[in-house]
Amino acid sequence: MRSFITALQFLTRIHLVRQENLTAEDFGRSTRFFPLVGVVLGALYLLAALACLALFGLPSYTGKAVLVVLPLLLTGGLHADGFMDTVDGLFSGRSRERMLEIMKDSRTGSFGVAAFAGLLLLNWSLLLDLPAPVLLIAVFTMPVIGRMAMLFAVAHFPYARPSGMGQAFAAMADRRAVIIGLVTSLVFVAPWGIAAIAALLIGMLFAFLFGRYAEKKLGGLTGDVYGAIELMTEVLVLFVLFLFAVLPFDRTGCFLWM
Repeated sequence: MRSFITALQFLTRIHLVRQENLTAEDFGRSTRFFPLVGVVLGALYLLAALACLALFGLPSYTGKAVLVVLPLLLTGGLHADGFMDTVDGLFSGRSRERMLEIMKDSRTGSFGVAAFAGLLLLNWSLLLDLPAPVLLIAVFTMPVIGRMAMLFAVAHFPYARPSGMGQAFAAMADRRAVIIGLVTSLVFVAPWGIAAIAALLIGMLFAFLFGRYAEKKLGGLTGDVYGAIELMTEVLVLFVLFLFAVLPFDRTGCFLWM
C-alpha cells in the first residue's frame, strides 16, 4: 500500500496522506503500481465523461475540452512538461550532451510548446470523433495503457544520466515490476474487448520503438522521455480505438468491444 500511495502521489495531484523521509528505493518500488495509478485516473476520467455526456450530449466541443484539460489538472502537467522538454532536446539536432542540457533546462522552447499544442489538438479532435460507447472505453483505458508503456520503458532501457529521480525508477523497475504492471493492465483493459487489447499491445510496441530511438540519441532514457512516452501513448490509444470504431474490422462478426 505504501508503494502504491507513493506512485499515486508522485504521478498525480491526488494526495491522501503525508509521506515523509521517502528514499530513492521507495520511489523505485512504486513503479510496479504505475498502471494501477492509471486505473484510478481512468475511473475519474470515466466519471467525468459520463457527466459531460449527461450535461452536454454528443458531440460537444465543451465536453471534450473538459476531458482534455482534466488529465492536465489531475497530473499537474507532469508528463506534459516531460513531453515538451523531450521534443526540445531530442529533436534539436545537437550533440548528445547538448540534448541532455536542453532537456534539463527549466525553460521551454517554442518547438516544445508548438508540439504540445498540436498534441492537445489531436487529442481533442479524436475525442470529438469517437462514438459515445468507444469514448467511455478510451478515457478509462488510455491512462492505464500510457502508464504501462511508461513502466515498460523505465524497465527496459538504461537511464541516460549518472543520477536523478529517473535513476531510482530504472534501478528498481525489474522484470517482476513489469509482470505485475502488465497483469494489472490486462485485468482492467482486456474486459473492454479486442480493440482495447490491441491498443495495449500497440502502446507497448510504441514505447519500445520510441525508447530505442531515444536511446540511440541520448545513450538511454530520462525522466522527461518517460513522461513523453506516457503522454504520446495515451493519444495513440485514442487513435487506435478511433480506427477500430470507423474502419470495417468487424466484417467477420468478431465482437471487438465487449
